[in-house]
Amino acid sequence: MTAPTHCIQQAMNRIFVALVLMLGSAAAFAFDHSHAVWGALLKNHVVLVQGGNAAQVRYAGMLAERRSLKAYLDSLSAVTETEYRGWTKSQKLAFLINAYNAFTVELILTKYPDLLSIKDLGSLFQSPWKRRLFTLLGSERTLDDIEHGLIRAPGTFDEPRIHVTLVCASIGCPMLRNETYTAERIEAQMEDGMRRFLSDRTRNRFDAAGGTLRVSKLFDWYGKDFEIGHAGFTSLAATFAKHAERMADTPEAQARIRSGDYRLEFLEYDWKLNDAR
Repeated sequence: MTAPTHCIQQAMNRIFVALVLMLGSAAAFAFDHSHAVWGALLKNHVVLVQGGNAAQVRYAGMLAERRSLKAYLDSLSAVTETEYRGWTKSQKLAFLINAYNAFTVELILTKYPDLLSIKDLGSLFQSPWKRRLFTLLGSERTLDDIEHGLIRAPGTFDEPRIHVTLVCASIGCPMLRNETYTAERIEAQMEDGMRRFLSDRTRNRFDAAGGTLRVSKLFDWYGKDFEIGHAGFTSLAATFAKHAERMADTPEAQARIRSGDYRLEFLEYDWKLNDAR
C-alpha cells in the first residue's frame, strides 16, 4: 500500500469510528420506550389488592425514591414534539399514559403524607388536574392536557379503554399496574385492564335481587366514549354484556347482563388516596 493510499485509509477509518461514536452517543440519549426507570418504581411500590383487580401505592416508598422518579419525569420532558411525531401510534399512547400516571404520583408527593385525597391539592378556583406543573412535548402542561387534549383528542387514538389506564391516585380509580405500558403490549394491557376493572366488585357489580347493575361513575362521565364505535365499542350495554362473566357470579345473572335486563346505576366515586400505608 502506497503512503497516500495508507493515509486515505486511515482517514476513512477515523471517519468511520467518529460516526460510530456519534451514533452511539445519539442512541444513549434516545428515549427509553421500555420506561424502565418508571417500571422499577411500579414494581417496587404498587401493591395488588382485591384479587389482583385493584391496586394501592406505597407513596412513602415512592417518596424515598423521588430522585429516580424525577429522573424519569425529566426524560419525559426532554422528548421534543418532532421526536414524538416520529414514533408509532402505540409508542405515543404508551408514552402519554405512563406520563399521566407518573406525573400524578409526583403531584401526590408534593404534599404527601399530609393529604387524604388528590382533591386536597386543588382549590375552590382550580382543580388539581388543571394545575400547570410540568413540561411535555415542549409546552407547559396539566394532567387534563394529557388526558383530554392529547389522548382523547378526536381522531388521535379514539380508544375508550384509556379510561382504565389513567389513574388519579384514588381508590375509585382503575388500578395502577405494577408494570409500564409499552408499545408492544399496550393492546393486551388495555384489554386486561378492562377485565380487571369490571371484575372488581367494589366498583362494578350486579345486584341480582334488585336487578340492578351498579358500575363505576367513570362510565357516567365518559359513557359517550364507549358509544361511538371506536375500537369496536358501540354502547355501554354491549361493553357490560361482553364482560358479563366478570360482573356477576351465576349463569342466570350473567344472562341478564347480556340481555340488558337490569336497571343501571352509577356508584359514588371514592376519592380517598389509594395509599398502601
